[in-house]
Amino acid sequence: MKALVYYGPGKRAWEDVPDPEVIDPEDAVVRVDAFTICGTDLHILRGDVPEVQPGRVLGHEAVGTVTSVGAGVRTVRAGDRVLMSCISSCGRCRFCREGRYGQCLGGGGWQLGHLIDGVQADAVRIPFADGSVHVLPDGVSDEAALMLADILPTSYEVGALNGGVRPGDTVVIVGAGPIGLAAVLSVGLYSPLQTIVVDPVESRRAAATAFGADRVLSPDDDVAAVVRELTGGLGADVAIEAVGIPATFDMAVDVVRPGGRVANVGVHGKPTTLHLEDLWIKDVTITTGLVDTTSTPMLLSMLQAGRLDVSRMVTHRFGFDEVPQAYDLFDDPVGSGALKVAVLRG
Repeated sequence: MKALVYYGPGKRAWEDVPDPEVIDPEDAVVRVDAFTICGTDLHILRGDVPEVQPGRVLGHEAVGTVTSVGAGVRTVRAGDRVLMSCISSCGRCRFCREGRYGQCLGGGGWQLGHLIDGVQADAVRIPFADGSVHVLPDGVSDEAALMLADILPTSYEVGALNGGVRPGDTVVIVGAGPIGLAAVLSVGLYSPLQTIVVDPVESRRAAATAFGADRVLSPDDDVAAVVRELTGGLGADVAIEAVGIPATFDMAVDVVRPGGRVANVGVHGKPTTLHLEDLWIKDVTITTGLVDTTSTPMLLSMLQAGRLDVSRMVTHRFGFDEVPQAYDLFDDPVGSGALKVAVLRG
């Protein structure tokens, strides 16, 4: 079969690899019908995630059809159409029992495209299938479901929930890439007073407005001053960092009010400075986290009911024979205007 293989920083290839097989009784093998590329995949290709070894098949966002299951799998069977979660869950360890699947101690957590072969392939082996795939309800398209493999649960759990967004809050989202735009949708579920999005790319600021942002700014603006003006001099109740570089983290901290919350969602590949000399007196809460995907069933239900609109998220579509082109386009969002790309089986 074909798969997208990582060979070290800056090196990737769409090439033949062995077909996956059931190894453990709790495994499922799934034919991949559609997948997408994540910003984290780009971080891996830049060398920001050294745990990923050369030879690894990338990808952790996909939907597909189950082709075989191990003897221990109870909740899915061959022929089921499923969403493959970016997080695997053993269901038995302390963290899984607490719903912290991202911290699974039993061989789960972020495995796909990280510590085991991922989903950017014709087929994939999914460990702990009972806790790691979701049968797709009727009426939910492959393309729409892709947005719930990672970015919607991540923005909802690590952004809106960790940030403690409440009705009437002023929320600043730093970054209008896919995660930042998903955060606009996520915080919108809590009726904020105003949502302000900051991004350097004009097309992404326009996308943020289309997704429901009340105000968009460029980093070249005096962002902190504008936020204070809009909040009676206080600052934002919640700031969500959705990029993963020192400058955007600093901005999120800079715009939040005393007693406010900073939710860091971005994947950081370099150290950043925490200015405790300024923050110690401000009662600011800063959260980090890896998505647990506990919200995925709820988000799927909302998607099926038409209460969650992800139709604007996918801007470009490719076939399985066009994966290198999909990567090139996704890695150039300024030139291409890409948000999410969908790679679809023909």
